[in-house]
Amino acid sequence: MSRYSMIVQWSDEDRLFLVTIPEFSDRVVMPCTHGKTREEVIEMYLEAWEAEGESIPEPCTLQIARS
Repeated sequence: MSRYSMIVQWSDEDRLFLVTIPEFSDRVVMPCTHGKTREEVIEMYLEAWEAEGESIPEPCTLQIARS
């Protein structure tokens, strides 16, 4: 679960940090959420998709070319 990418931004309006998960952007209208922990941020989406029988997107990882 901790291998998903996250973009963390402060929201003056909401007065909390908002987290965008790029891997979820084509699956949900607003791939932005918040939570107390990294796991909590992702669990909401994963649990909903599992309950609906939806497939879960794979995390994207950085691939560094080595020579």
